[in-house]
Amino acid sequence: MSAFRRATAWFIDFALVMALASGLAVLTFQRISTLVTDVPELATRGGFDLLVSRGDVVDASEDLGMSLWNKSVLYVEQAFGLLIVATFLYQWVCLALAGRTVGKGLTGLKVTPRMPGRAALRAAVTTVADVALYAVACVLLVEGEIALSVLVWAAAVALFLFNALPVLGRARRSLADRMAGTSVTGVSLSRPDAMRRVRTS
Repeated sequence: MSAFRRATAWFIDFALVMALASGLAVLTFQRISTLVTDVPELATRGGFDLLVSRGDVVDASEDLGMSLWNKSVLYVEQAFGLLIVATFLYQWVCLALAGRTVGKGLTGLKVTPRMPGRAALRAAVTTVADVALYAVACVLLVEGEIALSVLVWAAAVALFLFNALPVLGRARRSLADRMAGTSVTGVSLSRPDAMRRVRTS
Protein backbone atom coordinates (compact mmCIF):
# COMPACT_ATOMS: atom_id res chain seq x y z
CA MET A 1 0.00 0.00 0.00
CA SER A 2 1.73 3.15 -1.26
CA ALA A 3 1.58 6.71 0.00
CA PHE A 4 0.47 7.68 -3.52
CA ARG A 5 -2.71 5.66 -3.16
CA ARG A 6 -3.39 7.25 0.23
CA ALA A 7 -2.85 10.71 -1.24
CA THR A 8 -5.11 9.96 -4.21
CA ALA A 9 -7.84 8.69 -1.89
CA TRP A 10 -7.55 11.85 0.20
CA PHE A 11 -7.78 14.11 -2.87
CA ILE A 12 -10.95 12.33 -4.03
CA ASP A 13 -12.59 12.64 -0.62
CA PHE A 14 -11.48 16.24 -0.25
CA ALA A 15 -12.85 17.04 -3.72
CA LEU A 16 -16.25 15.77 -2.56
CA VAL A 17 -16.02 18.00 0.51
CA MET A 18 -15.06 20.99 -1.64
CA ALA A 19 -18.01 20.29 -3.94
CA LEU A 20 -20.28 20.45 -0.90
CA ALA A 21 -18.53 23.62 0.28
CA SER A 22 -19.11 25.21 -3.13
CA GLY A 23 -22.80 24.34 -2.97
CA LEU A 24 -23.08 25.80 0.51
CA ALA A 25 -21.26 28.95 -0.63
CA VAL A 26 -23.76 29.46 -3.47
CA LEU A 27 -26.69 28.85 -1.11
CA THR A 28 -25.27 31.27 1.47
CA PHE A 29 -24.70 33.96 -1.17
CA GLN A 30 -28.30 33.56 -2.32
CA ARG A 31 -29.57 33.86 1.26
CA ILE A 32 -27.55 37.04 1.81
CA SER A 33 -28.64 38.47 -1.55
CA THR A 34 -32.27 37.78 -0.71
CA LEU A 35 -31.79 39.49 2.64
CA VAL A 36 -30.27 42.59 1.08
CA THR A 37 -32.64 42.83 -1.90
CA ASP A 38 -35.78 42.37 0.16
CA VAL A 39 -36.61 46.05 -0.38
CA PRO A 40 -40.16 46.21 1.05
CA GLU A 41 -39.12 44.60 4.32
CA LEU A 42 -36.00 46.76 4.63
CA ALA A 43 -37.95 49.89 3.76
CA THR A 44 -40.54 49.09 6.42
CA ARG A 45 -37.90 48.40 9.05
CA GLY A 46 -35.95 51.49 8.01
CA GLY A 47 -39.04 53.68 8.20
CA PHE A 48 -40.01 52.31 11.59
CA ASP A 49 -36.49 52.79 12.91
CA LEU A 50 -36.55 56.36 11.60
CA LEU A 51 -39.84 57.11 13.36
CA VAL A 52 -38.67 55.82 16.74
CA SER A 53 -35.23 57.40 16.42
CA ARG A 54 -36.54 60.91 17.30
CA GLY A 55 -34.52 62.41 14.50
CA ASP A 56 -31.32 60.44 15.10
CA VAL A 57 -31.13 59.15 11.53
CA VAL A 58 -27.49 58.07 11.80
CA ASP A 59 -28.17 55.71 14.71
CA ALA A 60 -31.28 54.35 12.99
CA SER A 61 -29.31 53.59 9.81
CA GLU A 62 -26.46 52.10 11.81
CA ASP A 63 -28.82 49.76 13.68
CA LEU A 64 -30.36 48.62 10.40
CA GLY A 65 -26.91 48.04 8.88
CA MET A 66 -25.72 46.09 11.92
CA SER A 67 -28.85 43.95 11.80
CA LEU A 68 -28.14 43.04 8.18
CA TRP A 69 -24.47 42.40 8.93
CA ASN A 70 -25.24 40.16 11.90
CA LYS A 71 -27.69 38.11 9.86
CA SER A 72 -25.18 37.77 7.03
CA VAL A 73 -22.47 36.60 9.44
CA LEU A 74 -24.95 34.14 10.95
CA TYR A 75 -25.65 32.66 7.51
CA VAL A 76 -21.91 32.24 6.91
CA GLU A 77 -21.44 30.57 10.31
CA GLN A 78 -24.36 28.23 9.61
CA ALA A 79 -22.80 27.21 6.30
CA PHE A 80 -19.43 26.42 7.89
CA GLY A 81 -21.14 24.53 10.72
CA LEU A 82 -23.11 22.45 8.23
CA LEU A 83 -19.92 21.74 6.28
CA ILE A 84 -18.20 20.43 9.42
CA VAL A 85 -21.16 18.22 10.39
CA ALA A 86 -21.58 16.88 6.85
CA THR A 87 -17.87 16.06 6.57
CA PHE A 88 -17.92 14.17 9.86
CA LEU A 89 -21.07 12.22 8.90
CA TYR A 90 -19.61 11.35 5.50
CA GLN A 91 -16.42 9.97 7.06
CA TRP A 92 -18.19 8.19 9.92
CA VAL A 93 -21.03 6.58 7.95
CA CYS A 94 -18.74 5.39 5.15
CA LEU A 95 -16.18 3.90 7.55
CA ALA A 96 -18.75 2.35 9.88
CA LEU A 97 -20.81 0.74 7.09
CA ALA A 98 -18.25 -0.07 4.41
CA GLY A 99 -14.85 0.37 6.06
CA ARG A 100 -13.86 2.89 3.38
CA THR A 101 -14.78 6.27 1.98
CA VAL A 102 -15.45 6.87 -1.71
CA GLY A 103 -11.82 7.84 -2.24
CA LYS A 104 -10.49 4.77 -0.48
CA GLY A 105 -12.91 2.54 -2.32
CA LEU A 106 -11.81 3.87 -5.71
CA THR A 107 -8.14 3.39 -4.85
CA GLY A 108 -8.56 -0.10 -3.37
CA LEU A 109 -8.03 0.81 0.29
CA LYS A 110 -9.94 -0.01 3.44
CA VAL A 111 -9.83 0.94 7.12
CA THR A 112 -9.55 -1.83 9.69
CA PRO A 113 -10.97 -2.73 12.10
CA ARG A 114 -14.43 -1.62 11.00
CA MET A 115 -16.13 -0.62 14.24
CA PRO A 116 -18.61 2.28 14.74
CA GLY A 117 -16.75 3.67 17.76
CA ARG A 118 -13.35 3.63 16.09
CA ALA A 119 -14.90 4.99 12.90
CA ALA A 120 -16.45 7.91 14.82
CA LEU A 121 -13.15 8.81 16.48
CA ARG A 122 -11.22 8.55 13.22
CA ALA A 123 -13.87 10.62 11.44
CA ALA A 124 -13.71 13.28 14.16
CA VAL A 125 -9.91 13.63 13.96
CA THR A 126 -9.99 13.69 10.16
CA THR A 127 -12.73 16.31 10.13
CA VAL A 128 -10.89 18.57 12.56
CA ALA A 129 -7.61 18.23 10.66
CA ASP A 130 -9.07 18.68 7.17
CA VAL A 131 -11.99 21.08 7.63
CA ALA A 132 -13.04 22.19 11.10
CA LEU A 133 -10.09 24.35 12.15
CA TYR A 134 -9.99 26.09 8.76
CA ALA A 135 -13.72 26.79 9.07
CA VAL A 136 -13.23 28.28 12.53
CA ALA A 137 -10.41 30.48 11.19
CA CYS A 138 -12.65 31.74 8.39
CA VAL A 139 -15.49 32.52 10.81
CA LEU A 140 -13.11 34.44 13.06
CA LEU A 141 -11.90 36.40 10.05
CA VAL A 142 -15.47 37.32 9.08
CA GLU A 143 -16.13 38.47 12.64
CA GLY A 144 -13.08 40.73 12.52
CA GLU A 145 -10.85 38.68 14.85
CA ILE A 146 -7.89 38.84 12.47
CA ALA A 147 -5.09 37.99 14.92
CA LEU A 148 -6.98 35.04 16.39
CA SER A 149 -7.93 33.89 12.90
CA VAL A 150 -4.27 33.80 11.85
CA LEU A 151 -3.37 31.78 14.96
CA VAL A 152 -6.14 29.26 14.33
CA TRP A 153 -5.13 29.06 10.65
CA ALA A 154 -1.53 28.30 11.65
CA ALA A 155 -2.78 25.64 14.07
CA ALA A 156 -4.90 24.15 11.28
CA VAL A 157 -1.90 23.87 8.95
CA ALA A 158 0.21 22.31 11.71
CA LEU A 159 -2.48 19.76 12.58
CA PHE A 160 -3.02 18.90 8.93
CA LEU A 161 0.69 18.19 8.47
CA PHE A 162 0.89 16.32 11.77
CA ASN A 163 -1.96 14.11 10.59
CA ALA A 164 -0.74 13.59 7.02
CA LEU A 165 3.06 13.32 7.17
CA PRO A 166 3.20 10.07 9.23
CA VAL A 167 1.57 8.36 6.23
CA LEU A 168 4.93 8.68 4.49
CA GLY A 169 6.61 6.57 7.19
CA ARG A 170 6.90 2.81 7.40
CA ALA A 171 3.73 2.31 9.44
CA ARG A 172 1.64 4.36 6.98
CA ARG A 173 -0.58 5.46 9.89
CA SER A 174 -1.92 9.00 10.18
CA LEU A 175 -2.70 10.74 13.47
CA ALA A 176 -6.33 9.78 12.94
CA ASP A 177 -5.30 6.11 12.60
CA ARG A 178 -3.18 6.21 15.76
CA MET A 179 -5.85 7.90 17.86
CA ALA A 180 -8.62 5.58 16.63
CA GLY A 181 -6.49 2.42 16.66
CA THR A 182 -7.07 1.78 12.97
CA SER A 183 -4.96 1.03 9.92
CA VAL A 184 -5.41 1.59 6.20
CA THR A 185 -4.64 -1.47 4.10
CA GLY A 186 -5.00 -2.52 0.49
CA VAL A 187 -7.96 -4.62 -0.56
CA SER A 188 -6.88 -8.12 -1.59
CA LEU A 189 -8.77 -9.53 -4.54
CA SER A 190 -9.40 -13.19 -3.75
CA ARG A 191 -9.88 -15.64 -6.59
CA PRO A 192 -12.13 -18.69 -6.59
CA ASP A 193 -10.46 -22.07 -6.23
CA ALA A 194 -11.72 -23.06 -9.67
CA MET A 195 -9.87 -20.21 -11.29
CA ARG A 196 -6.69 -21.14 -9.41
CA ARG A 197 -6.94 -24.73 -10.63
CA VAL A 198 -7.43 -23.60 -14.23
CA ARG A 199 -4.33 -21.42 -14.08
CA THR A 200 -2.18 -24.17 -12.52
CA SER A 201 -3.29 -26.92 -14.87
